[in-house]
Amino acid sequence: MDEQEQLVINLIVNAGSARSSAIEAIQYAKAGDFEKADESLQTAKESVNQAHHSQTEMIQAEIRGEKTPLSLLMVHAQDHLMCGLVVIDLAQEFVDVYKKMAGK
Repeated sequence: MDEQEQLVINLIVNAGSARSSAIEAIQYAKAGDFEKADESLQTAKESVNQAHHSQTEMIQAEIRGEKTPLSLLMVHAQDHLMCGLVVIDLAQEFVDVYKKMAGK
């Protein structure tokens, strides 16, 4: 596996982990465990930052003239990243609503 493929795989893995942690945060908040919900949101944000790091490396390589071949795997990776970002935003809103409902 070359460096480019490794960056794409890292992007997929980290973005997927971010999404999963964000969903977990909603589930914890729904159950009233706001400490774990906040921890899961923090984990989600850290994972999405790692995904962004991989994406940034690919963008910088392209700026240097190293053309990135467009592949289905790359499209899939970008889709994972965007979904992860959206789910994190929504999870934060859900956690806030559950806290408000609980009087926290």
